[in-house]
Amino acid sequence: MSSTRRRVVCLRSGLWGILFYCVYSHLKVVVAEEVDSCDNLRLGQYLCNDPKIDENTQEPENCRDTTAWVECLPAPNIICRLSNGTEFRFSGKEVGFNKTIPCRNVSGYSYKVAVALSLFLGWLGADRFYLGYPALGLLKFCTVGFCGIGTLIDFILIAMQIVGPSDGSDYIVDYYGARLTRLSITNQTYRKPHLSL
Repeated sequence: MSSTRRRVVCLRSGLWGILFYCVYSHLKVVVAEEVDSCDNLRLGQYLCNDPKIDENTQEPENCRDTTAWVECLPAPNIICRLSNGTEFRFSGKEVGFNKTIPCRNVSGYSYKVAVALSLFLGWLGADRFYLGYPALGLLKFCTVGFCGIGTLIDFILIAMQIVGPSDGSDYIVDYYGARLTRLSITNQTYRKPHLSL
């Protein structure tokens, strides 16, 4: 009887020891974990402010070389490491890091003006003169818009934003308005395999 009791006591003390070791090692890992940088926060752990939009260009005010930055605020009670190396617990009102966003290179050519000129005065070549193509504008003027065919083609090309300003910049389009984006396939594009039946 006493040997059975000793076995039960040994088994209990062994289980308590294993349980204590598991809890201790888990706490040790949690406490020893290094705090990650604020730049590596996951989606939902931060909120970025909207960019300040320039009224003239309809692009972010701090747009330089097709990139701009916005301020991001980590969520309340998030602890992360700032760029200077200090760890900080956020309350949801402090700026934690800046995130870059894409912006467009614009130089003063309005999309609305280009489409209107193409629609109403395209047969005189006004759209091509406005966009900086004087030779094509003069040719359209002399041929009355290539007998109307060139006017229709130019209207479609300008409306689809295939033909843009001659300096290679983008049109000024309302920031929150309708905007066309060209899709392209590169080597990094994921292609879904076709199923063979």
